[in-house]
Amino acid sequence: MTIRDANKNDLEQLTILFNQYRLFYRKTEDLEGAGKFLEERINQNDSEIFVAENESAELIGFVQLYPLFSSTRMKKYWLLNDLFVHENSRGLGASKLLIERSKQLVRDSAACGMYLETEKNNAIGNSLYPSAGFELYDGSNFYEWTNTNVKT
Repeated sequence: MTIRDANKNDLEQLTILFNQYRLFYRKTEDLEGAGKFLEERINQNDSEIFVAENESAELIGFVQLYPLFSSTRMKKYWLLNDLFVHENSRGLGASKLLIERSKQLVRDSAACGMYLETEKNNAIGNSLYPSAGFELYDGSNFYEWTNTNVKT
């Protein structure tokens, strides 16, 4: 298994994985929209996407991170926003390798850390993240405001 940067040549396979990721979170299937979204991220270079590729050159998973900044720390911070491994490839260690590659991005960019959010009922994620060194942070409340004028 290889972990590497995603590129434009990966869009077809990556779009399918990204659509499956969205379905996992109960979003409506939208291959066209997923492809456009990923193509924009790659073309605009406004996220980091790493892919897990098996020995047959098939993409089996991905992680996508967005840069943020911590004003109080005066440093870059990364949001690990998306992590997905195809259900047929789970248990092979791809998630942990993608997380390790993400940690390397944090180190390479001299960022102060990264954070992520997952649903309370995501048993896989809530088991994976602590085993990968993440700590559940309960020092503040997380709030969200949703623009109801935008389809999500």
